[in-house]
Amino acid sequence: MTVGEIAGLIAAIAACVLVALAAVPLLKLGRVLDELRLAVRDVGHNSVPILQELKSTVVATNDELAKLSVVTEDASRVSGHATVVSENAAQLSTLFATTLGGPLVKTAAFTYGVRKAFKGRNGK
Repeated sequence: MTVGEIAGLIAAIAACVLVALAAVPLLKLGRVLDELRLAVRDVGHNSVPILQELKSTVVATNDELAKLSVVTEDASRVSGHATVVSENAAQLSTLFATTLGGPLVKTAAFTYGVRKAFKGRNGK
């Protein structure tokens, strides 16, 4: 064997060792990619039911918000009616005080005076 053949043999062995050393990370990378593919597939399969449940939750939430809107409209309407009733009561109170308050006070004062006058006559 010549020196060139020995050098070629060493180079061939070194190339085989290099290929063997590079094959191990490549095999591990292949396994990682297979696991990644399976994980992506599982996410795809599991996300559909989750998204369907999310859709039903959103629909139910929208229904409840619509009901809440009706309730707040009713509360606003009731509040408006209560305001009208309180304004009417205030106006009625003012009307009563103006029309009957003055004469009623005068009548009470007159009857008080008459009672005092009779007691004063009867007492003397």
